[in-house]
Amino acid sequence: MAKFFAVSGVMILFIVCGAFTRDLRAATQEQAATPARVHAQKLTPETAAALEETLKTKPDNQAAHEKLIQYYFEAQLNSQDPALEERRQQHVFWLIEHHPESDIAMSPEAGIMPMLSSENREAYEHAKQLWLDQASKHADDPQILIAAGEFVFLYDSKLGQELLEKALLLDPGNAQASTLLGMSYMKERDAAKSPDDKTALAEKALSVRERALNSSNAETRFYELADLANNEFEAGYIAKAAQYASELLRLAPEYTHDWNYGNAILKGHIILGRIALRSGDVAGAKEHLLAAGKTPGSPQLDSFGPNMTLAKELLEKGERDAVLTYLDECAQFWKMAGTKLQDWSATIKSGGTPDFGVNLAY
Repeated sequence: MAKFFAVSGVMILFIVCGAFTRDLRAATQEQAATPARVHAQKLTPETAAALEETLKTKPDNQAAHEKLIQYYFEAQLNSQDPALEERRQQHVFWLIEHHPESDIAMSPEAGIMPMLSSENREAYEHAKQLWLDQASKHADDPQILIAAGEFVFLYDSKLGQELLEKALLLDPGNAQASTLLGMSYMKERDAAKSPDDKTALAEKALSVRERALNSSNAETRFYELADLANNEFEAGYIAKAAQYASELLRLAPEYTHDWNYGNAILKGHIILGRIALRSGDVAGAKEHLLAAGKTPGSPQLDSFGPNMTLAKELLEKGERDAVLTYLDECAQFWKMAGTKLQDWSATIKSGGTPDFGVNLAY
């Protein structure tokens, strides 16, 4: 379960940033301990070619297919060679068709982005049909339904929702299905035009995620609470948002060595700071902003930087000194910022408000 939330967090960050490839520092930290992934990282072009030869005589070698999916996924991040993508896709097709229960079949490495090219669109449609065939054959297996739903929900949201809803009927407390379904409802909410539609979709998202949260263990709650608190805030349920953000910060000291610890510190305080600001408590909002900046960082924060929503809202109140201090704090973990922090600070000192771009996305 921890692996799912680690990967999901990374997937969401790349979607927000307009790309689905990932910074390996962020994405492989939680996963590197699994034997298959360790072996995949050691593959060279020569050993990959040898595995391909092995498959000519032993096409049912599942481990070889899985290792090659991972190898081609990572190799393509550096080369962008279409031939590597085509080879990866062939192994993805085989794995979906023969072992849809595989962790790799359900992983980001086995995803296909249809928007990249006409060839990718064709490959995506083929893989989608394979998943739908498996969902039909295993209609009573929630994990297969979840895997199929996860594969399609970003690009075929209604179909993804149908699959995930079926999975939840079979396994009402499944946190993975609930998280994905809630994300899908919120994505649909963002695109909705009518205020009534936005409210209805937000309530659907919150209902399904709260139901799963109530049956989850402490670790799963720790991974879920930040996004749920933010969803409650955006939907206007301020008391619930405060409850979940406060619980997240209470749980955090038990997970100081977890990849998500730094995210929890920053996100919990950002939500509570926004709540304080909404109630007119500017001093409290500043305290939460500075507490958020004391996060030790995380794979995601170290790569993509901090959330700047509360900082922007405080700038609109004229609280420039607090925001400048927050930026100084964030420099301690965001080493990959380039000149962003300096540029933002310069704009603030000159009386302006920076364009925080994707750092306003939760």
